[in-house]
Amino acid sequence: MNIILIFIIAVSLSMDAFSLALAYGTISLTKREINTLSIIVGIYHFFMPIFGMLIGNFVTRLIHVGGDLITLIIFVFIGINMIIESRKENEKVKKMKISEMILFGFAVSIDSFSVGIGINNISNNFLLCSCIFSITSALFTYVGLLLGNKLNLLIGKLASLLGGITLIILGIIFTL
Repeated sequence: MNIILIFIIAVSLSMDAFSLALAYGTISLTKREINTLSIIVGIYHFFMPIFGMLIGNFVTRLIHVGGDLITLIIFVFIGINMIIESRKENEKVKKMKISEMILFGFAVSIDSFSVGIGINNISNNFLLCSCIFSITSALFTYVGLLLGNKLNLLIGKLASLLGGITLIILGIIFTL
């Protein structure tokens, strides 16, 4: 087992969570929402590689819709939601719905599922890999959300609008 390789993979898997957390954090999340969303992302990044390892080949035969299309739909949904929120006049901090947090966690952990398909080629200890993936992605999400909140204080609704547009563009690019 090469722990450095596992860590590099964990950081790579966490980069999309970080970038999306940075964009999503601009909607003035509360500390509780930041913590909850980071934990949700961490949980997804723990279980998705395990599910990928256990049922990856079976699922790809059953589902004929690619992960890219699912990611595009989720990114566009979150992006449109952010754009709509940026257009509202109300400055009150919006409570994030748990369904939005679950969709966010799923969107940024799809790649962990595909890594899980080949996780046995990385290490014999898939639980250790999943733990490292989980902790790394939760931390990256937490930092991204905090930085996004700081951006919101600096540039407000413009950052939310740009974050929403960025998510839609990322979704489109991801599917190309």
